[in-house]
Amino acid sequence: MQSVLFVKQHMEKRWVYNHEATPEAVNQLAESLKISTTLADILCQRGICTFEEAKAFFRPSLHDLHDPFLMKDMQRAVDRLAEALHRSEKILVYGDYDVDGTTSVALMYSFLQQFTQPGQIEYYIPDRYKEGYGVSTQGIDYAKAEGFTLIISLDCGIKSADKVAYASSLGIDFIICDHHLPDEDVPQAVAVLDPKQVDCLYPYKELSGCGVGFKLAQAFCVQQGIPQEEAFKLLDLLVVSIAADIVPITGENRVLAYYGLQLINGPSPTRPGLAALQELAGITAEMDITSIVFGFAPRINAAGRMGDAKRSVKMLLAQTKEEAFQMADIINESNKERRDKDSNITKEALQMIAEDDFLKNANSTVLYKENWHKGVIGIVASRCIDHYYRPTIILTHSNGKASGSARSVHGFNVHNAIESCSDLLDQFGGHMYAAGLTLPIENVPAFRKRFEEVVSSTITEDQKIPQIEIDGRINLNQITRNFFNIVKQMEPFGPGNMKPVFVSECVYDTGAVRVVGDSHLKLRLTQDGFYDIDAIGFGFGDYFKYISKGIPFDVCYTVEENEFRGNVTLQLRIRDIRMMK
Repeated sequence: MQSVLFVKQHMEKRWVYNHEATPEAVNQLAESLKISTTLADILCQRGICTFEEAKAFFRPSLHDLHDPFLMKDMQRAVDRLAEALHRSEKILVYGDYDVDGTTSVALMYSFLQQFTQPGQIEYYIPDRYKEGYGVSTQGIDYAKAEGFTLIISLDCGIKSADKVAYASSLGIDFIICDHHLPDEDVPQAVAVLDPKQVDCLYPYKELSGCGVGFKLAQAFCVQQGIPQEEAFKLLDLLVVSIAADIVPITGENRVLAYYGLQLINGPSPTRPGLAALQELAGITAEMDITSIVFGFAPRINAAGRMGDAKRSVKMLLAQTKEEAFQMADIINESNKERRDKDSNITKEALQMIAEDDFLKNANSTVLYKENWHKGVIGIVASRCIDHYYRPTIILTHSNGKASGSARSVHGFNVHNAIESCSDLLDQFGGHMYAAGLTLPIENVPAFRKRFEEVVSSTITEDQKIPQIEIDGRINLNQITRNFFNIVKQMEPFGPGNMKPVFVSECVYDTGAVRVVGDSHLKLRLTQDGFYDIDAIGFGFGDYFKYISKGIPFDVCYTVEENEFRGNVTLQLRIRDIRMMK
């Protein structure tokens, strides 16, 4: 089993160089900003080509946020919310069970609490296994039984036309705050806030669900004459949703993420729940998008995957350190349980592939086992792709059916491939890189065969090889403290603004190379016989036998800081190695 995991760790990767900008634009920007042409080229590649664009990029301002009333139905939403508060109506804040949903609920609930009486406002998170994704009939029935007359749905609702109609028949109004693509049948709610609606003129289309909720809070402040700082206090929750939901860190999201991180990293963080989570995750450095994705998101998600997502909301809303740690401890235990299941199921899945000649050589992976935990199969699909890079579907038994999650590889539309097999399915949904599906158990073998045929006939050779996008070639002697400081100012990094990746050619180790920990490579690299710099390659230990002989190689990496015993130095984090022939 170990050999399977190790061999697949360093499958061949394609190095794809981003298109260089025109020399004229690069030189002009480099001169106006007094930076190197290498860094100016990276900025131009990202659409930042003028001094003014660079100023907005490097110095994000809350003044750059768009007017929330540009969003379709915003005025109607604010008017209905104001009416409900004025008439002391009961309001139910309803959200999905993932990170975007739970942070959305925590944001909206904590914002509205200051304008409501005790018992006037509650929150509701559907049970992942009993109610499924989105607005549920059970949730609406609960609202009716408890006397709620307004539901604000967050990160869901845009595809719930039938449920919204049902609520309306019971005398319950809906304000929908969503960011998913709408169907043709848009719900007949009092207000539908979703910038992806075809007729919505809002300038920025890539907000998270929590981001749409934030815009409602911002609009309410504007209309009611409340300082917008009351909404800005919630940006620590919003940046968690932006990071976890993998939305682009561009435009308005970049501004929101920048100030959200400032709140989390401030001298006195105001949200005990996030501080508790940071401590339990063992994060001592300054939080960034990556540490939220790997430190916060799995723990917040684990509550919904392994039990009750309301626990995440309780933690995020905690007022005291004691209450926050109590909830964070429970969530952390859920995450440990999730990790154990995820690890065990991944091992089983990889073993199934390794022992089956058809699966081993196929262009796709479809696996079914009835006792796998439904809450982690999406994660398992992603883990399988790390070892067998191809579209992957993991299925398990759920309510008498085979139900599962699909994940894809760069450039391949897994949703379209599943749609080609729709006659074998009960239901499916999703997008290019991730989807969910349900089918009769007896159809699994036929589905596996058909899905493999569809993938084999449509996937390209390039799509079968993982790629690394490279921003430019540089020499090691260009990596100075000043160079790094400018790269660091390009944060926060994430989709649409990834940490720059560089290639240096014909480098070699100075004789310091060694294997540390669990097959990690520690080196000191040099080029042309002068200027050397530390480098770390996690999981690259199998290259030791070549590098230790002094064989030169090309290296692909990002630049980072390394702190050891109070001494801070620059080092390269290796992404890939190509030995020279």
